[in-house]
Amino acid sequence: MKKEKFFGYVGWVGMCTSVLMYVFYFPQIQDNLNGNKGSFIQPFMAGINCTLWVCYGLFKEKRDLPLVLANSPGVIFGFFAAFTAL
Repeated sequence: MKKEKFFGYVGWVGMCTSVLMYVFYFPQIQDNLNGNKGSFIQPFMAGINCTLWVCYGLFKEKRDLPLVLANSPGVIFGFFAAFTAL
């Protein structure tokens, strides 16, 4: 297998695992809404981090859509998990 093809696969697997990592905030959000409050700062910082990466991917000269797609759930679920923890 050529290096380019291998790294293409690694990139897509990385994108999928990144999306899953942020989607798995859902149980913390459910716990927060049920009164079992979790941490505010970790998901809040994840939301900031993902916002920066989404902006970077969208506004650089050659858009990086896999980067944007990998971090978009982190913006939504990170901030939602943080604010439900308050």
